[in-house]
Parts: sequence; C-alpha cells; structure tokens
Amino acid sequence: MMKDLMSQNFDFQDLATVTLTQTCSAVVTRLIAEKLSDPGSFTIPCTIGNFAFAKALCDLGASLNLMPLEIYKRLGIGRVRPTSMLLQLADRTIKRPSGILDDVLIQVGKFLFSTNFVILDCKVDEEIPIILGRPFLVTGRALIDCENGELKMRLNDEEITFNGSIRGAEQEAGHNTNHYCPRLGVAI
Repeated sequence: MMKDLMSQNFDFQDLATVTLTQTCSAVVTRLIAEKLSDPGSFTIPCTIGNFAFAKALCDLGASLNLMPLEIYKRLGIGRVRPTSMLLQLADRTIKRPSGILDDVLIQVGKFLFSTNFVILDCKVDEEIPIILGRPFLVTGRALIDCENGELKMRLNDEEITFNGSIRGAEQEAGHNTNHYCPRLGVAI
C-alpha cells in the first residue's frame, strides 16, 4: 500500500477520509544492525632486526608509527633524522620526538614491510612496546574485521590472518587490559 501511495498512478478518489483524534506515529520496518560491544585493539607479532615483539599494537587512531627511545636503543638500528614535529599526548602534554627512523624493516609472519617510526622518549610498555599506526596498516594493506576479531595483512596475492584482539583474547580470560598507551595528536 505504501508503494502505491508513493506512485503517481494511485487514484485518491477511492479512499475514505479518516479523522484522527489522537497522536499517531508510523513505524517503518527495516532491519537494524545488532549493536555490538567494543572489539578492543588488535595486536600482532612482528620482528624488527633480531628483536621479536610478541605484541605490537595496531592502532587505526594513530597517524604515525611510534617506538619508544629505549626500544630504539635496544635495537641499535639506523640513525634518526631530526624533526620539528610536536606530539600531543592524551594527557594534553606536548612532547618533541627524538627524531624519525626511516625505512625500518618489519617482519610480520612471512611478509617483510618497510615503514618509518617516530622515536619518542616515553615510558615503555614491555608487553606492547610499539604502536603501528595507519602508515604501517596501509602499507600492509590491512583488512580489519571487527565483528570476527580478525586482521588480515596482504602482500601481492598472499595474505596472513591474525585472530583475536586485546579484548577478545585477554578480557575473556580475565587478564588486565589497561595497558600504557599514549594517545597521540600531531601538532607541527
């Protein structure tokens, strides 16, 4: 009937007039997506040089890849180039990075990716020491399925899938998931 009302071929003379005495509302029936909880953050194992990281945080909210200065010193790779960049942390403090480390090779599964890191003198979270932001995720052609808790990295016609997230794997097991992770905003 609704479709007929909207079409121009409908003849209104055949309808009776109805007077409404109370407020009426129309309900449009359509499928509504089920509201789901926060899937948490994704972590992936990776290797830089001879140092294996069991968990590197993949953060779509980060516009850069972040490595604490202490981790950079442990790795002993490359030379940082100076930068005039300023970072605003979640607590609204502003910090100047030590520099930018270019063309760092990161092994993720069987894949090898090159990315840049901003080196910041900050507290190290030993469990999740580095943050891989959008620059790395786009390089790895990442596909994130939040509903199923999967992150896929692709290279050419091959892909590797990581299952689970911090919330998915650890909260269900009762582990503390309040990791130190500076939220960044970039100010130049």
